[in-house]
Amino acid sequence: MIYLDYAANTPTDEEVIKTFSEVSKEYIANPNSTHKLGRLAKERLDESTKKIAELLNVNENEIIYTSGASESNNLAIKGIAENYKRNGKHIITTYLEHSSVNGAVGALQNKGFEIDYVDITESGLVDLDHLKELIRDDTILVSICYVDSEVGIKQHINEIGEILSNYPHCNFHVDATQAVGKIPVYFSNVDLITFTPHKFYGLNGCGVLIKKEGIILEPLIHGGISTTSFRSGTPSLNMIAATEKALDLAYSEMEERYSYVQSLNEKLKESLLKYKKVKINSTINSTPFILNLSIEKTNTEQFKMSLEEHDIYVSTKSACCAPNTVSRPVYALTKDKKIALSTLRISLSHLTSMQDIYKFLECFDDCYKKIVK
Repeated sequence: MIYLDYAANTPTDEEVIKTFSEVSKEYIANPNSTHKLGRLAKERLDESTKKIAELLNVNENEIIYTSGASESNNLAIKGIAENYKRNGKHIITTYLEHSSVNGAVGALQNKGFEIDYVDITESGLVDLDHLKELIRDDTILVSICYVDSEVGIKQHINEIGEILSNYPHCNFHVDATQAVGKIPVYFSNVDLITFTPHKFYGLNGCGVLIKKEGIILEPLIHGGISTTSFRSGTPSLNMIAATEKALDLAYSEMEERYSYVQSLNEKLKESLLKYKKVKINSTINSTPFILNLSIEKTNTEQFKMSLEEHDIYVSTKSACCAPNTVSRPVYALTKDKKIALSTLRISLSHLTSMQDIYKFLECFDDCYKKIVK
């Protein structure tokens, strides 16, 4: 079996599972309980929060725990919109965003908020001149991903943040789900950051929203303060500790993993570009963890299934997107609907061997000869 869909989900590291299990057994009380066992659980939770804050260079009281990146994105976007609508109802985003961002923005549009989409350059970066044209005094939120989940383009987040810092009523949200744990991230000019550990060998079912001090959100879930007044629910200490462990492991090996995955990516690109009908959509600004390509006039869902017959697993788009639809990020890049309908996403890991790559290329060639006309 060759798994090449790591952008959708990663296998949980054994050390993370061990941490989850140990904390689950050792700490049985609610961290919000005031008795001794509750206080001990709260101390353990605070230790994890402190470590996460140190790794990401943020403040401990800025961290909000959620059920995943989708909830974090919805809380960030809807929470800002509801609390700051007195300052305006204008929101700016891109066509590169995950469906949990697009969906939240779309829901707000149905409620009367005005949405603008900033242009993307040929290399995939946000067009800063167009952003400056779009931003207004009543713009309350700009939401732009650090790295998109389909083409893997890394944005110049700090540069965007510097532009937005001139607008006191505008908040800057960054979905960093495909960035945290894989590349160095910097959030000095960002107000809200979201991510989830299952993208870097942690567990599903936990997410993080970092909300800078002074920003107020309207909660999605009401009923108690939990670890924060902005998200109710009993704190999942075992999940939080597992998130800390996954993040710590990812940071300790980040440079080595990045360099290794880059070598895999370069081998793939070099080989795939030899095919006449293959177009590489990932750009010079894409991280090596994602390689997006299109196969001209080809049903890539069929191509994906053909690879699956060889026990090889890739995706056509983000796992959260409907099948047989245009890839919004690829269309934003190419302005070509046919290319955006025929995409394959290969996502890599330090767990991917070079032998896996050679086997994939061998099977890709077989599928190409059978399917591509």
